[in-house]
Order: sequence, then C-alpha cells, then structure tokens
Amino acid sequence: MHAAEPLSAPIVIAHRGASGERPEHTIAAYELAIAQGADVIEPDLVPTRDGVLVARHENEIGETTDVADHPEFRARRTTKRIDGREVTGWFTEDFTLAELRTLRAKERLPLLRPGNRAFDGQEVIPTLDEVIALAKQHGVGIYPETKHPTYFASLGLGTDEPLVAAIRRAGWDSAKAPVFIQSFEVRNLQRLKTMTKVRLIQLIESEGGPADGSVARYADMVTPTGLKAVSAYAWGIGPNKAMLWQGESPTAIVRDAHAAGLRVHPWTYRAENQFLPPAYRTSDDLKARGNVAAEISAVLRLGIDGFFTDFPAIGVRTRDAARGVE
Repeated sequence: MHAAEPLSAPIVIAHRGASGERPEHTIAAYELAIAQGADVIEPDLVPTRDGVLVARHENEIGETTDVADHPEFRARRTTKRIDGREVTGWFTEDFTLAELRTLRAKERLPLLRPGNRAFDGQEVIPTLDEVIALAKQHGVGIYPETKHPTYFASLGLGTDEPLVAAIRRAGWDSAKAPVFIQSFEVRNLQRLKTMTKVRLIQLIESEGGPADGSVARYADMVTPTGLKAVSAYAWGIGPNKAMLWQGESPTAIVRDAHAAGLRVHPWTYRAENQFLPPAYRTSDDLKARGNVAAEISAVLRLGIDGFFTDFPAIGVRTRDAARGVE
C-alpha cells in the first residue's frame, strides 16, 4: 500500500448544501453552495415507497418538511426502530414520490438559524437525479451518503443499486468521476466496491460502531491496523472532526490514514458557537457565530484532503487563504 498522494488542494464539501444559510437538502441550498465556490455538494439519500432516491438527512421528515400541516397524511405518523433507536414521525418509505412532492421543506434548526425560516415552504424535496443534473450543469461534484442501508435493504428498498444506476446514467463510473459515495456502514461500501469504480468514503463517528455490526467500534477503525482494513475497499475516511484532536494536540489519524493510502475528509465545520470548541467561540451566545475560519485553518495545517462545512463561503475563503490564493 502506497501512502496517499495529496490532492492539488483540499476540497470544500457543501454539507447538505449551504445549510447554514438555507434549509438543508434543497435546490436553493445547493445552488447557493455552488455560487459560493463549493467543489462538491452533498445529498444524503433515502428512498420513497416507490424506490426513488431523494435528498433528506433522515427518512423521518417531520423536522424538515411541513408534513405535519397536511391532514391527509396525519395517520401516517408512526414509530419505527431504525438502527437500534426508536424514532417517531413520518418516513419517506411510507410516501410515494408524488406524495412527497406535495410537501415543502423547512429549516431543521429554526431556533439556531432563525434567518433560514424566511425560506420555509419554498422548496420541494429534490430527487438524486435532480441533484446530479444541477451538479453537471455547474461542473461540481456530488458526495452522496447512503443512509441506513441495512435498514432499507430489510424493507426491500436497497439504496446501493439505484444510486449506482443513477451515477452511471450520468456517465460517472471511474475513480476520476466527480463522485464520492459515503456511508457509516461497512458492508454496503464493500458491496459498492464490486459495483462501481467511483471513490468510496468510510464515515467514522467518535463513539459507537457501524449499525451493520461489521466492526465492534469505530475506534477500532482508526488504528493503523483498522485503517489498513478500510483501505481495502475505501478511497478515504470521513471522521468526526473531534477525532482529529486530543485537547489542542493533533491525534495520529491524518498521518496514519495517509500512511494507509486513505484521504481524510472530516466533518462538520459550522459557524455557530454551539458547534465550536471553546477556543473558537466568540461569546456565551450559542447561536452567535464564532471563529470557524480559525478552526478550519487549524485542521488544514494537519494536511487534510477536504472538509465538510455548512458554510461553504467561509470554507472556500479559508482554504484559499491557507494556499495563498487571492
């Protein structure tokens, strides 16, 4: 295994679009991210009852749409067990695409991002095909995440096949294609490795383990031995940003991942004080914006290959400043 060669510049990945400034996973959020210079836009993917992949962070849509205001769907509110957790609400797999199209998106974090509420009710839930078309139109990449792949496969709504079919229709099936497929699970990435040549990213949480039970703990995946195993099927890793630091000192994850031939794309850099380490907060007001540019600058110095952010404009400015680009 050869150490990963660095890319020409770390990529800026628009997390759910410019989700700090527009309701997440909407065409408006993706368009703003593209306008702000993001290299890649990120659609999280969940299926409808008729098997269409749509962009939502979760299959539960009560938090991100106006479904609760639709009396015709009131009876579909239910409780399900997903990846070992009880979740109550409305779920994409219980709606056809046509039914979902009658809903409108809303801000998921209205108390934290009240300004985004001005855009509530304006956008429909986009399909994967629509996100791909937008990306191709503007010459940016996509970074789809397969959400709960084992759960959906158990319902007969597997997400791997339709995702691969969609990117093939777009003409994307090589390691140079502007596509990164990410998952917190392992087995579906291993399966995708046999289905497509596009780059695969193993997401890694700071606690717990993959829902498919393939590995006991995420912590075991970031040891040198664990990273070598990941490199057998993945092109890179997407670790929780907290994993890159022990206090103010960097951990060995970036160095060890590069030694294993893996790129590193940490997540997620957000401007609000609530999401920042104390050193980068500007006040005790958790809703106020802190110094996320300084946080991104610090992690860029570790040699990361890209990063997820809700604020692509800040990410692009900070990345370019670090490279000495005017």
